[in-house]
Amino acid sequence: MSTPASPSGPTPAEPIGDIAAGTVTDRLVKANEQYAAGFTDPGMDARPVLRVAVVACMDARLDLHEALGLELGDCHTIRNAGGVVTDDVIRSLTISQRALGTRSVVLIHHTTCGLESLTEEFRHDLEMEVGQRPSWAVESFRDVDQDVRQSMRRVQTSPFLLHTDDVRGFVFDVKTGLLREIDPA
Repeated sequence: MSTPASPSGPTPAEPIGDIAAGTVTDRLVKANEQYAAGFTDPGMDARPVLRVAVVACMDARLDLHEALGLELGDCHTIRNAGGVVTDDVIRSLTISQRALGTRSVVLIHHTTCGLESLTEEFRHDLEMEVGQRPSWAVESFRDVDQDVRQSMRRVQTSPFLLHTDDVRGFVFDVKTGLLREIDPA
C-alpha cells in the first residue's frame, strides 16, 4: 500500500510518472537525459526571433509559451515572484535590449498571486529567524492591476532601456487562461 501524497505533492519515496523518485532533482536530471537523447541543435542564437521580452510571475500555473503561442527562440522570459519589475529585471531587460535586440516588453501578472497575501513583515520574520535582514523588498501588493501599472512605469522610466514605447501589461486569469490587458493610465 502506497503512502498518500501530501497536499504539496508526492512524498520523496513515491514514483513520479514512470521514474522512481529519489529526489525531485534526480527526476529532472533523468528527464533531461531523455530529452538530450533526441535533441538536435536548433541552429539559433540567443537573439529572440520576435524581439520581445516577457516578464512574468514564477507561479507554476503559468505556462507562458503555451499560453502565448510561443516557440523555442521566440522571446526572452524573465520570471520572479509576482512578475515584479525589480532592479534585476531592469538589468535583464537592459541586456535583452542592448545586447540581444529585443524591442517590446510584455508584463504578465496573474490572479490569486501569492504576493497578494504577503507583506513586508515577511522580511522582518526572516530577519528574526536567520539574523540578517534581506537586502530585497518583498514587493507585495493588494491590487494586481495597479501593480501591473507600476511595473509598466518602472520599465517606461528606466534610463537604461532603449525601447520603452511598446510596453504592455496584462493579468493572466489562472481559472480561464485568458489575458486581460491593463490600461497604463
